Amino acid sequence: MQRIMWLTIGAFLQGLAMAAFLFPHNIPSGGVAGIAILNDYFFDVSLGLTLWCINFGLLLLAIKKLGKQTALWTIYSVAVTSIVVDWLTPHFVNPLNGTLVDVVYGGIIFGTGVGILFRFGASSGGMDIVALILSKWTGKKPGTILFSINSCVLLGTSLTLGMQIILFALICQWISTRLIDFVRTYSLKKTAKPFM
Repeated sequence: MQRIMWLTIGAFLQGLAMAAFLFPHNIPSGGVAGIAILNDYFFDVSLGLTLWCINFGLLLLAIKKLGKQTALWTIYSVAVTSIVVDWLTPHFVNPLNGTLVDVVYGGIIFGTGVGILFRFGASSGGMDIVALILSKWTGKKPGTILFSINSCVLLGTSLTLGMQIILFALICQWISTRLIDFVRTYSLKKTAKPFM
């Protein structure tokens, strides 16, 4: 029960960061979010629907590489995040603040949410799944791996979204991935080990 509560909080924070602070500026929170923004821009497809559909294939990979339990918790987390994004997006059509301020707020909230998901045995789907798999293989922190993966994807999308937006996205990535690793490992010496 405690795990479900924390996973719900983490997924809600992730969706809040995307819908309220990042998407109004068309700033992707990561590789899959970048694809979702492009899909919405070119084809007017719901951001939440795109996030869910792209994650489906990666969830199949998660079942094979990370185990059924992690995959199930990830499915739950992705579902909550997608619902939150679709629910909040109509209420945050216009940006709340200037771009840099929203990027900082969004990065902090997003990183905290995903860090909670990682700590309690799930991921937020998308490139996080790839990062967790590579983390298991290499022993490196998943946040560091995630930053590298998403940076490559975001630089690729800069041709369509524009370099300025991608620079803001990279700032968001840097902030959020630092928080992911911090939240995931905080107080490990004083408390029990995280689920992952």
